[in-house]
Amino acid sequence: MSSIAAIVSLVGEIAVLIGVVAPIFAKMNRISNGTKCQLRSEMLRIYYHHREKGVIRQYEYENFVYLYEAYKALGGNSFIDKIYAEVKKWEIVT
Repeated sequence: MSSIAAIVSLVGEIAVLIGVVAPIFAKMNRISNGTKCQLRSEMLRIYYHHREKGVIRQYEYENFVYLYEAYKALGGNSFIDKIYAEVKKWEIVT
């Protein structure tokens, strides 16, 4: 009987842990989505600022690449892939 009591106790402790951890994961997901939105917004700002001339400063291009990599690491969608491919074709000036 003591092994059943230990199992019941363990299941109860697991349920408590899930109750604590689940809201943390939900909050992390919301933070991740917000971060992706900010990254996407900044990449689009850079893109629309330079798209007519097709010329971008080197530091802005490097920043764009860092933003893109962070966006993709967070699971960003393919919409930005098209923007990134276009920006890579632009003239980069120092």
